[in-house]
Amino acid sequence: MNLRPRRDPPAPGQESVWDFPRPARVESTASCLRVVFAGRVVAETRRGFRAIETSHPPSYYFPPDDVETALLVPASRRTLCEWKGGAAYHDLVAGDRRAVDAAWSYPRPTPDFAAIAGYFAFYPGRVDACFVDDEPVTPQEGDFYGGWITRALSGPFKGPPGTQFW
Repeated sequence: MNLRPRRDPPAPGQESVWDFPRPARVESTASCLRVVFAGRVVAETRRGFRAIETSHPPSYYFPPDDVETALLVPASRRTLCEWKGGAAYHDLVAGDRRAVDAAWSYPRPTPDFAAIAGYFAFYPGRVDACFVDDEPVTPQEGDFYGGWITRALSGPFKGPPGTQFW
């Protein structure tokens, strides 16, 4: 039996992922978001969105105009989010490097997530580096969620073994 963990008290300037809503919500962010792969910036924006949900670090969504979409190759993987709808995945290919299912998008999200239709999100653990306002991101553990952990967040975070039913 997996019991809900105790919320880590946030330090000054932090927000707790346990204060994030359920169901999930998407909100715009003016933070500078950046993804680096194979020695190049493949996505960078100040016009992104973040999806937040109880116990999860945010995942960030980039407008297609701010992504090197020529480096994204459609993959066969598909998943279904109870909040956002059906996700399509993309491999990231640059030179001789390929990151399988490194990015995902919601071509036709649910109405509450219409703002991110066609935007791209990236797994920070499948690329070389991700940044929020020049701070390197720590990838959320596990291979399903693609959250970006920064010093501005307190946990604990869903993702490691034993947290599936939080």
